[in-house]
Amino acid sequence: MFFAMSVVGTWLARRYALQRRLLDQPGERRSHTVATPRGGGIAIAASVLVAAVALAARFPGQRLLLGAFAVGLALVATIGWLDDHRPLSPWWRLLAHVAAAGIFAAALVVSGAGIGTGVFALAAIVILTNVWNFMDGIDGLATSQAAIVASSLAFVADGIWAAVGWALVAACAGFLPFNFPRARIFLGDVGSGALGFVVAALLSVAWFTVQATTQAPVSAASLLLLLPLAPFLIDAGLTLLRRVARGERWWMPHTQHAYQVWARRKGHCIVTVAYGITSAAAIPLAIWAWGGSMVHVSIALAAWYTAGALLWRWLQHGSTDGTEQVQRAKE
Repeated sequence: MFFAMSVVGTWLARRYALQRRLLDQPGERRSHTVATPRGGGIAIAASVLVAAVALAARFPGQRLLLGAFAVGLALVATIGWLDDHRPLSPWWRLLAHVAAAGIFAAALVVSGAGIGTGVFALAAIVILTNVWNFMDGIDGLATSQAAIVASSLAFVADGIWAAVGWALVAACAGFLPFNFPRARIFLGDVGSGALGFVVAALLSVAWFTVQATTQAPVSAASLLLLLPLAPFLIDAGLTLLRRVARGERWWMPHTQHAYQVWARRKGHCIVTVAYGITSAAAIPLAIWAWGGSMVHVSIALAAWYTAGALLWRWLQHGSTDGTEQVQRAKE
């Protein structure tokens, strides 16, 4: 059902974008070479919203949290949809993301989670909503990563939230043929923001589920939930830190992420598949380490992220346009 909704919704979104001339033009801060419609991610957001509303109607005990989830998702998608039509200040977008995160985090605490989990949810939503926006720069990358991470979290969350996760996976599968291996429409901010919000909400619920099982504020099992997120967190985090250290306007569009540098050398398809394989490989690693001690899991997590950081540095090495982009970013 959600696959079909996404397919039809993406097709309609593409027609709408072409009629309204909502096109991402090629440029020095873009990774594509032809004008491409944007805003197709509204189909994914709408599909997951339908899933949340349907589940809330069926399971009254979850209405508060599912309702907060739906409101937060609608808020993030709406601000992204408006930005796709007429660029907004990044600070207005951030304010909307914080509001959406606060609504869901508060509902999570009221539903029985501790304050610590609420703070985790608040931070996760704000961070991942923006990480998915940063990392949505080549064909298929943001959508495939969301599907892989959501599928891993669906195995940990309870039945209702597992259904939300699988609804996201189905919606992503419906959108991907329009976006990969050759993009006929982009997610737009409406889509990238929505993906980040849903993934973060699923992560927060899974974190809460593990806490309730282990009776520990932070357990080894909860840390393993971060493994499939490594490619996006490492690339977005290290690139952002480097831009801040260089005194650049870090909130502006750019093409300095490792995936963008690599895509200029090897093409979008190879990079998207490689990132997908890396995220997917983290799932059996997490399963293997599940039940291990905090020391062993921490070592495994540190090794995985360290290896990713070294790979990020290697992919960035030899980039020929870095100096020029730094100068433009400071202007």
